[in-house]
Amino acid sequence: MAGLTPDTPTPASLTLHGQSRVLEISFSDGAHFRIPFELMRVYSPSAEVKGHGPGQEVLQTGKRGVSVVTLEPVGNYAVKPTFSDGHDSGLFSWDYLYFLGAQQERLWREYEARLTHAGVSRDADMPAAAGKSCGSH
Repeated sequence: MAGLTPDTPTPASLTLHGQSRVLEISFSDGAHFRIPFELMRVYSPSAEVKGHGPGQEVLQTGKRGVSVVTLEPVGNYAVKPTFSDGHDSGLFSWDYLYFLGAQQERLWREYEARLTHAGVSRDADMPAAAGKSCGSH
């Protein structure tokens, strides 16, 4: 994901479905995805989740019921969701949303493997201090 280029597909439509907790997005190249809010939350591109370098990622748990409370446009290249758990520091560029949609089966498998490796469940509460070292919430 090197960033936006003139060839990067752009959203043709974007709809939040609160009850089913999915972001439905269609792109200019005809691709159409339904991305669960939980997947967006656990793969947020924020430093709070990704860390500041390799090996600093913070495994997100307890996000199955998370909702998107607001979705703000950021220029012509991204959206900034505010999640029901207060997380609001991730900017989701069009190419990153495309990646999440196109790769969601693989990403779910990787997430489940990370949970298993850590010995925690998807629904476990987050440790109190997790993700707070960056000054974000």
